[in-house]
Amino acid sequence: MDGRRSDTRERIRAVAMELFTERGYEKTSLREIAERLGVTKAALYYHFRTKEDIVASLSEDLRRGIDEIVDWAEATPPGRDRAREIVTRYGVLLHGLGKDMIRFWHENQPAFRDLGFGTSLRYQFRVLADLMAAPDPTPLTVFHARQALLAISWSLSMMGDLDLSDEESSAAAIRIATDILARM
Repeated sequence: MDGRRSDTRERIRAVAMELFTERGYEKTSLREIAERLGVTKAALYYHFRTKEDIVASLSEDLRRGIDEIVDWAEATPPGRDRAREIVTRYGVLLHGLGKDMIRFWHENQPAFRDLGFGTSLRYQFRVLADLMAAPDPTPLTVFHARQALLAISWSLSMMGDLDLSDEESSAAAIRIATDILARM
């Protein structure tokens, strides 16, 4: 039963993000999400009471994934190998789980800001960059680390109009981010 429940939650989240991207967060109702899914509003309420709950669940999953990367990095000696692995793990996370969240952020910046999810994600982003820049975190090294992470984030929000598969886009973004790291 738990498998069906989590599949339904994932479908709800995916459809909600599609609609938020197509119509905007403010212009999308729970009724429209339920209709697109072919379920009743009551069935949707069983999983999520509000649109904010849907976005919060994605945000929480993304934050948890970044926390796992941070935990791994803190237990690993600093240096170029750790920085490259952080980029790779971040790329895999964003191009998998974080894809919907990044696209939501890009298409619905006012709602994302109003919902307040960006603050903790920005903090985690900076923590990752600092870990990548160690053991010599000069301002320029941190700048390069942040740019490497941004290359991955922007590959999701700005490249959707290109005829690339998710795998091609992810691999290219990780290669570009790794090239940026070589400048550190």
